[in-house]
Amino acid sequence: MATQKIEEKVDVVIAGAGASGSTFAAVLAKAGKKVVLIDNGPDWQASDLISSDTWGRRIKPAGPPFILEGKQVAPIGYHGGWGVGGAALHWFANVPRLLPNDFKIKSEHNRAHDWPIAYEDVAPWYDKVAHDIGISGDAKAEELWRPAGRNYPMPPMKTFKNGEVWQKGFAANNIRLVPAAVAMNSTDFKGRPACIYDGWCHVGCPIGALANPLVTYLGEARAAGAEVRAWSTVTRVLTDASGKKATGLEYVDRDGDKHIQPASVVVCASWAAQNPRLLLNSATDKHPNGVANASGLVGKFIMTHFTAVTNAMFDDDLEPARGTIGGQFMSYERYSKTAHKSAFGSTLFAVGAAAKVSGLTGIHNSRPDLFGAELATFMKRAVRGYTRYTAACEEQPKIENRVELVSQKDEFGMPLARITHNYDDNEMALWTANLDEGMKIGHATDAKEVWQVRAAMPAIHLMGGTIMGTAADNSVVNSFGQTHEVPNLYVAGPGIFPTCGASNPTYTVFALSLRAAENLATNWGSIAG
Repeated sequence: MATQKIEEKVDVVIAGAGASGSTFAAVLAKAGKKVVLIDNGPDWQASDLISSDTWGRRIKPAGPPFILEGKQVAPIGYHGGWGVGGAALHWFANVPRLLPNDFKIKSEHNRAHDWPIAYEDVAPWYDKVAHDIGISGDAKAEELWRPAGRNYPMPPMKTFKNGEVWQKGFAANNIRLVPAAVAMNSTDFKGRPACIYDGWCHVGCPIGALANPLVTYLGEARAAGAEVRAWSTVTRVLTDASGKKATGLEYVDRDGDKHIQPASVVVCASWAAQNPRLLLNSATDKHPNGVANASGLVGKFIMTHFTAVTNAMFDDDLEPARGTIGGQFMSYERYSKTAHKSAFGSTLFAVGAAAKVSGLTGIHNSRPDLFGAELATFMKRAVRGYTRYTAACEEQPKIENRVELVSQKDEFGMPLARITHNYDDNEMALWTANLDEGMKIGHATDAKEVWQVRAAMPAIHLMGGTIMGTAADNSVVNSFGQTHEVPNLYVAGPGIFPTCGASNPTYTVFALSLRAAENLATNWGSIAG
């Protein structure tokens, strides 16, 4: 490190410019605060989001700084993000909510944790986010399963044959489907065009029909004066001599020079594994085990969702590549924690996603047993007749699933971290129950073939590691993401979830971040000091 520069003090410094960081930045910048966001990758623009699996890999992380261990390793590459906008540059934009039963598992079932808040505390922020960023769907239809709220600002997206063919199978198994709620434009919205249904959502949406941070909260933050510093890697949270106040962030720029960014409020808004890594690396004599870690729970209770995918082949031309990557229909019909007699935990159905030939959701991945001529024959049929649906399943929090520092360091001198993750017998039972039901659903359609890949449990959506709770002895943060030990230090993102439900986390991340940021703005004087 050639130099160390101390920057001019600002009101708020935020590590990470993804879904949660951009939301904090927008609220606080519009409240008149001087805001700096720091992100370790490029300052992506919408025009950089090219509809190609090859080019789309640029916005996804790869390699260090994480070492993955366990029988079912935690997801990184396709569930983190590299650069300004974070993982929400390439998210599927599925926006199911957590339901009331997700917030009180301990009270109702004597398992896991209760959240320190209830569904009713988050519901107004779900509604507000929907109208801020744009959500298409049928809220009244979802009220089969959840409390009533505001309508979505746009009607449901179009549906296509690759989703519609599943309706018969679900109906035969008494599972109701409703239009999927997605953060995509079914009509023009706030100057952003409607979706063209080309199915490339998972590598970014260059036209802005999908609500990524660049065209939503991050754009608002910049318009209100927030500064974004790209190509800058945050290495430490800094605290004062008392250990009770955060004073800023240390970061390294792309030239290898170290900077100190002083601030009145610090927000750690990296993804769920990086936030614990940063807090653990910020140890001082007042915080010997890492900042905000008196409980010893920083890095603990890492959780994921796991998916049970059912594939089918039809004789009809389903145009599998058309539609949206998130799915055309959804259902909470198996969302009760005891919906499956053999296992505990919620299941969410997402039905009829666009499927390309290759890439993350590629058709070829549905038959990993085929090679050469057999694979080519299969692919010729599949590009017309293939479809699938996904059952997303809830993992229960386990303290053994964790993030911890190791001795090896990265190019900035920051210790790498190890993510250890395993499922238990209950998760295996829930996965198996959903796969077994999936075969019944598939065979009740007009499909010519129905199959599944049961070789491994696919893990998606990293959550936990900085969980919320009522006090410093049972959690890292409160319901606003405010750390119990350092009141002007916040953690944002899915890492603060104490349980994970089965719903995709990003909608809840937006809602919790908006709730927290507005609370911070309202109570600025007492928090920022």
